[in-house]
Amino acid sequence: MKSIQVEITLKPKPRGFHLITDEILNRLPEISEVKTGIAHIFIKHTSAGLTINENADPSVRRDFESHFNRMVPEDTSLFEHTLEGSDDMTSHIKSSILGHSVSVPITNGSFNLGTWQGIYLCEHRNNGGARKVCVTILGD
Repeated sequence: MKSIQVEITLKPKPRGFHLITDEILNRLPEISEVKTGIAHIFIKHTSAGLTINENADPSVRRDFESHFNRMVPEDTSLFEHTLEGSDDMTSHIKSSILGHSVSVPITNGSFNLGTWQGIYLCEHRNNGGARKVCVTILGD
């Protein structure tokens, strides 16, 4: 059993849902050594999340952003925790709904995702900046 752990700083992205599968893989040359395993990807922030979904049609990512903005509106009268702006508490709620980690199987040195699946960074802040993810790989 081999274990690898790498912290990756993702490039800053605007608010929205962004495919980061390739950005992660490009920073993980060690994955090529794993025949069978699992990658656990954890984001080290409370105002952004991770999920796996459609990787082909960009309208899916735009629809995610629209849906979450309707579901958790930026109305500061609804929240006490608004010190960092109208996107402060709403970002925490959205990241809790989506979650802070995903697990992906590894087969023959690459992520074993479905044909139309990709890993999303769910950026909920207007100016979230660079985001850090910790990737832990266990495998043979």
